[in-house]
Parts: sequence; C-alpha cells; structure tokens
Amino acid sequence: MILEVAILNIKEGLLADFETNFKTAEAIISSMKGYISHQLKKCIEEDNKYILLVNWEKLEDHEIGFRKSEAYQEWKSLLHHFYDPFPVVEHYV
Repeated sequence: MILEVAILNIKEGLLADFETNFKTAEAIISSMKGYISHQLKKCIEEDNKYILLVNWEKLEDHEIGFRKSEAYQEWKSLLHHFYDPFPVVEHYV
C-alpha cells in the first residue's frame, strides 16, 4: 500500500467553495482503480490549510491510473484553482 500526502493551502476567502467542490471530487477519486481510502483534514493552527491523505494499492494507480485519466481532468477543474502555492505531493510506504 502507498500513502499519498499533499498539503493543500487554499486561497483566502475560498474555503467554503473548496470544501463543496471537494465533496464532488471525492466521488471521482474513490472510483479509481487501486484507490483504497482517503482523508481530508483541516489544520487547527492555519485556517486555510488542509492535509489530504490517500491510500493506493500501488504507486502506479495514482501516478498513471489516476493522473493520466479523463477523471483526473474533472478533479483538476474542480480543485486546482483553489491552491496557492500548488501542493507538493509525496508518496510513502
């Protein structure tokens, strides 16, 4: 199992819209091959910061299966405009 970790810094004033869009985006990621589970946690110390944790069966399920899919384009259009700066995504075993 691989754990994907991303720190998400959301632009000021867009938290409610981000959370609404993320609820839609959850259905996209959870339908992908190799997806196991995910958690989105809001930071206590910094109001505009979240951590996204996604468990995948294999690294390729995320890097190729998800990121190279049509579904990723929808994920991207729902979420990517909220980030500043764009998140660094790391993978852990």
